[in-house]
Amino acid sequence: MTTRVACLGDSLTRGQLSVDYLDLLERRRPPGAVRLTRFGVNGDFAHNLARRLDAVVADAPDVITVLIGTNDARASLAGYPVERAMKRKQLPERPSADWFQQCLGTVVERLRAQTDATIALLSLPVLGQRLDGAAARASQAYSRMIAEVASTNKAAYLPLHERQAEELRRADPSPVPYRDPTPAASVGVLLQRALLRRSLDAISRRRGLVLTTDHIHQNSRGAALVAEVIDAWLPTRSA
Repeated sequence: MTTRVACLGDSLTRGQLSVDYLDLLERRRPPGAVRLTRFGVNGDFAHNLARRLDAVVADAPDVITVLIGTNDARASLAGYPVERAMKRKQLPERPSADWFQQCLGTVVERLRAQTDATIALLSLPVLGQRLDGAAARASQAYSRMIAEVASTNKAAYLPLHERQAEELRRADPSPVPYRDPTPAASVGVLLQRALLRRSLDAISRRRGLVLTTDHIHQNSRGAALVAEVIDAWLPTRSA
């Protein structure tokens, strides 16, 4: 019997600037074993996700995975253009750790109340590739908040951040300084793909990055770890 999986998130789930982890996840399962539905919107904060759950509820999934919070974590870093993000994403208040937890809790509470789905929250991919850097520490801190929300709301917690940190320690990459990608930089990635026919992995290699193309969006190696942690947990419906 096919398991209906709704994948919720931001640009990492949308899969335009990242390697598509939904595609990798589907390949890890026998044909027809899962039906994956994408609910990813570029640039979303947890607040935005909380406001667009009607379509998820209407989809009546068996399983829901939630990968959100990367933009909330980025907004906590010095130099992040918070006001611009607030305007672009119509945020009613300045992003903060407390508000993130509140919004994520609202997401889980509604999904638990209005669906029969099994729910899992993923911790965040590592921001950057310097584990001692401010960006990586922010993604770790927000991942701990996600674990708290999962525990409080009886949802599963999938340790993506921990798995990626392990991968980075093993790879021992060059300490490329973190630089938050601008909208122009993201467009540049799309142009490299369209005009120069460069793959996301090729862009990643040119920049000396192990898991990402731009410290945030996932290359094949990073996306494979997202698919891996979901696949390791994903329940399978019996006929």
